[in-house]
Amino acid sequence: MTVYVPRDSSARSVGADDVADALTGLGVDVVRNGSRGMFWLEPFVEVDTPSGRVGYGPVAAADVPGLLAAGMPDGGAHPLRVGLVDDVPWLARQNRITFARMGVVDPLSPDDYEAHGGLAGLRRALSLSPAEVVEEVTESGLRGRGGAGFPAGIKWKTVLGCDGPLKFVCANADEGDSGTFADRMMLEGDPFALIEGMTIAAHAVGATEGYVYIRSEYPDAVATFRTAIDLASSRGWLGTGILGSSLDFQLHVRVGAGAYICGEETSMLESLEGKRGMVRAKPPIPAIEGLFGRPTVVNNVLTLATVPAILASGAAAYRKLGMERSRGTQVFQLGGNVARGGIVETAFGLTLGELVHDYGGGSRSGRPVRAVQVGGPLGAYVPTSQFGLPLEYESFAAAGAMLGHGGVVVFDDTVDMASQARFAFEFCAEESCGKCTPCRVGAVRGVEVIDRIRTGEDREKNLVLLEDLCVLMTDGSLCAMGGLTPMPVRSALNHFAEDFEPPAPGPVEPVPENAAKAGSRTEVSS
Repeated sequence: MTVYVPRDSSARSVGADDVADALTGLGVDVVRNGSRGMFWLEPFVEVDTPSGRVGYGPVAAADVPGLLAAGMPDGGAHPLRVGLVDDVPWLARQNRITFARMGVVDPLSPDDYEAHGGLAGLRRALSLSPAEVVEEVTESGLRGRGGAGFPAGIKWKTVLGCDGPLKFVCANADEGDSGTFADRMMLEGDPFALIEGMTIAAHAVGATEGYVYIRSEYPDAVATFRTAIDLASSRGWLGTGILGSSLDFQLHVRVGAGAYICGEETSMLESLEGKRGMVRAKPPIPAIEGLFGRPTVVNNVLTLATVPAILASGAAAYRKLGMERSRGTQVFQLGGNVARGGIVETAFGLTLGELVHDYGGGSRSGRPVRAVQVGGPLGAYVPTSQFGLPLEYESFAAAGAMLGHGGVVVFDDTVDMASQARFAFEFCAEESCGKCTPCRVGAVRGVEVIDRIRTGEDREKNLVLLEDLCVLMTDGSLCAMGGLTPMPVRSALNHFAEDFEPPAPGPVEPVPENAAKAGSRTEVSS
């Protein structure tokens, strides 16, 4: 029988390797797949049966003998049995396009990748002119999944229109936002999708070299992706004359040194050039003067990994999902104090409340949910009164929030929102590249102002000063690091003002007469 045990870092952290070892040598063909993204069930083990894959989880190595005795090869009954994986409601309700193969295929099997639709997008792209590919991506409505939401097709069209013999395609996998892990899962669970997407981009804009910038905290992703590049090259999916065409494209991995600021595209380019990761002033934009001063496509991992599906099925099929200007799907990452954390890929338009309660199951602690931070450490804290917000770019912007990279961190009613606001400034002070004064100095001053507000020192004056500081950082910072730091601060203050009140003085205990006299003698003698 064939049994699937995830090799994803999340599954390995809770014992997936031990489960795989326990199954090895028992007449079982063990395939190390990616994670389905149901983290509360990891390690999630699947077995092929005539009816389809049947899942069990969470499985420990000690559970293996009992599972085999219960008839796991045939999908037998067991307390850990989840049922047919395709019928699990949490998965069945999703619209998995970017993550269509996640948990299904062996990430390092080119044959498995092709058998599940891989390369269909690249083959179609190579049959089209570069301008036609760019038009297809533009018509799909695909927007950057890294956080800014800028239309991918417009960026590609700019690079295509630039002259010059050397252009680049760069994937930013410096996934530093709190509560985000989709880039890592893609790199570990379906790396050929990113390779295919970057190769399509290279054909579309005339690039010959590509770089994937991966944060150093993702060693498994680095190792997996480097292996995938070697495998793709051996199949003719990378290198010269790709798939018998005239396209030449080389792909390389570069590992960052752990700077959050390198999630910003120009800081990443500086790091790729061997410099300290610091923000560049714009203009010029990277599409015109990017890596080494050459025209460069810079997209997030999820953006590029979605491109093959768009080319394979056509722009119209992707565009019909979603709402308004937010087309297609978004990969939401549920984390924090949530009962069912993991990956939810669904069409734009699902409400925040549906995501947190229907998919997430509410808080893990069982206490009422009080707030959700959407969009990473620079995202707004959204109260439950706004859980009717549809998850799409414009609705969130109108509410003073942002979707960002899709990270959703849940907090129950024990959270101190003043401390969370203070943390936003602390985080900015720690991670700022230091290039611009509003960000570098403003973050430090912000911590000081919030501390004064919380202790009741000149409260009204400091509240005015805090708002002035937020305006200055928003309008004066070179990039989103300083420009968006006020967003969580303002949202916490607007929706949870009571947490910023100074603590009420406690009752004064009467001092016994003899204690007071003893204290006086001590004071005199000292």
